[in-house]
Amino acid sequence: MTLYPRVLVVLDPSVAEQKALKRAVQLAKLQDCHLTAFLSIYDFSYEMTTMLSGEERESMRQAVINDRELWISELIAEHKEQGLKIDIQVVWHNRPFEAIVQAVLEKEYDLVIKGTHDHDVLKSMIFTPTDWHILRKCPCPVLLVKDHEWPAHGNILAAVNAGSEQTHHSSLNQRIIQQSKQLAALLNSKVQLVNAFPGTPVNIAIEIPEFNPQEYSQTMKTHHLEAVQKLAMEFELPAAQTHVQEGMPEDVIPALAAQLDAEMVVIGTIGRTGLSAAIIGNTAEHVIDRLDCDVLAVKPAGFVCPLAKQ
Repeated sequence: MTLYPRVLVVLDPSVAEQKALKRAVQLAKLQDCHLTAFLSIYDFSYEMTTMLSGEERESMRQAVINDRELWISELIAEHKEQGLKIDIQVVWHNRPFEAIVQAVLEKEYDLVIKGTHDHDVLKSMIFTPTDWHILRKCPCPVLLVKDHEWPAHGNILAAVNAGSEQTHHSSLNQRIIQQSKQLAALLNSKVQLVNAFPGTPVNIAIEIPEFNPQEYSQTMKTHHLEAVQKLAMEFELPAAQTHVQEGMPEDVIPALAAQLDAEMVVIGTIGRTGLSAAIIGNTAEHVIDRLDCDVLAVKPAGFVCPLAKQ
């Protein structure tokens, strides 16, 4: 079974260990796929060469690209000798996330694999590093790789929002579980379905005397339990592999992932952009920063990339 036939592997020349390449090679040994080792580069000293002729500037730019291609060739030589299909793509672009998304749009990759850096909590909520741009705008699934290894017979957490009756959430739940089951078959792992539901709103409990917080909490829990049970039955998952817990997703999902020593969390991201994304971010992003395992971010059906040409 080939789950991801064409995989774009994002390299990072600023670190010694190429986590994305390591994970991509691991995946390529489990399924027949074609890897592209990808690097977006830009030398800002190039901006200072305007006094040079166009030919001289192009020569300088090409020399930098050639140097990086040579570096990648050395990185992948061993894997190519083992028979893995890997090619190289180096692009000159001053916005790495745009280069990555444009490559996906042009060549229709099935998966992007990228290593992660630890982000300062404040920065991850206010600013938008390359990872967040890719999560929001990349039309195909994105696998963000952390240091945690993929163990044999491990656990893959499928993080769903089962209590929502909105169509896009329902569609996303389906895609999350489908991808989780396919990956679990590939990695010989178990799918664990996890759903977080909100606790009793404190302001309502204070402002409305007749409000019964215990009754509200139990009603919410029952609603989410029934919704998760329905999903589990639809995808033939045993009840022992379902988890419904009260709390925020960014608290519940990382805690369960640590408890189960999960190798991966599969989560949906709706791709919120603009001011709302800059200020509050996406649930997926808050969760990702607190996980010590890989994260596969999946878009809903019909997602339109904001960088796609209209």
